Amino acid sequence: MSENLLNAIHYFRIPVVDLERSVTWYTEILGFQLRFNTGNLAVLALPSGPLFVLVEADKDSRGHFTINGQPEFSVGFTTSRIKDLHNHLSHNGVQVEPIQEDNGHHLFYFYDPSGNKLQVHN
Repeated sequence: MSENLLNAIHYFRIPVVDLERSVTWYTEILGFQLRFNTGNLAVLALPSGPLFVLVEADKDSRGHFTINGQPEFSVGFTTSRIKDLHNHLSHNGVQVEPIQEDNGHHLFYFYDPSGNKLQVHN
């Protein structure tokens, strides 16, 4: 196809076990803004980028996949203050992995209350 028929990514959907708890976590811990909540899904936003849709799903659902039995992230965020964010998440009891360096970038993985593996890099 020579002409691009898509314009942008509008939103990502990820499953959560407890929608209200997840909305609180994403807004209070990560700073998302709640756009609306229908009771079975909530639409959240950051200052830029696609919308982030939380969908209450079965308890075994996750928004990541596995390779050789190990979870791999599906959603990656950016920050200009990676050490501050790592400290903030750790201080708030979030499961975080150590900051790693990869080709001049720093990154780490963390988990939301539903066990979804997420990544952030600078």
